Amino acid sequence: MASERHVVVTGGASGIGLATVHALVDDGYAVTIIDAGGSAISAAEESLEGEDVFCTRADVTDEEEIAEAFEAAAEEFGPITGLVNAANILRVAPFEATSAELFRQILDVNLVGAFITSAAALDRMGDTLSIVNVSAVSGMRANAGRAAYGASKAGLISMSQAMAVELAASGIRVNCVAPGPINTETTIDTHSAEDRARWSERVPQHRYGLPEEVAAAILFLLSDQASYINGQVLAVDGGFSVAGLMRPVGR
Repeated sequence: MASERHVVVTGGASGIGLATVHALVDDGYAVTIIDAGGSAISAAEESLEGEDVFCTRADVTDEEEIAEAFEAAAEEFGPITGLVNAANILRVAPFEATSAELFRQILDVNLVGAFITSAAALDRMGDTLSIVNVSAVSGMRANAGRAAYGASKAGLISMSQAMAVELAASGIRVNCVAPGPINTETTIDTHSAEDRARWSERVPQHRYGLPEEVAAAILFLLSDQASYINGQVLAVDGGFSVAGLMRPVGR
């Protein structure tokens, strides 16, 4: 059944993507989840049974799979009015231990994947389209162990801004959110107690964020309330990206 507000969320079966799906559903959107994880997407589908949610499995780096997924989404709920690119991989490794293969893999998912899905959304959009790309604070400033990840997220910001400039006349807005440390499955799996202490010390609010806090920012950027916001990066990071010296000198 066609919907006036139909948003596709890649990586929507877990973490920030899933929190965004729940926020969208609560606000009356029809949502298509595209995710590569078979078990995760099955669990999401089960938990959202009865809602206007369509789930399909596809790899964001595969143009044919994505074309088929977006075509199925448009058949299910009609033209696409919003896209959230939350599909993401994070690998933390020192620069010297980062292989070219790993570098390419991270760029392929985090940057090329968003390019592929954005092109697919343009081909099936309604009168207007709002795209929100999930970048990261590591795309705004250097963080140790994230040479490849940071490059992918910085590239995503640059691509988003170029898209915003080129596509605005066609009724398309493109913005980014840049989460800081967020309590998702990924951070739980990859951040040790020492890591968490280091991040919390550097965040002025001294805590990790919640996926729901990022989802709220995404929902705003998708909405008509943000109709004159285009090409921007909204950091959802507790102040991490702007923090300098956080204690008075001598204390």
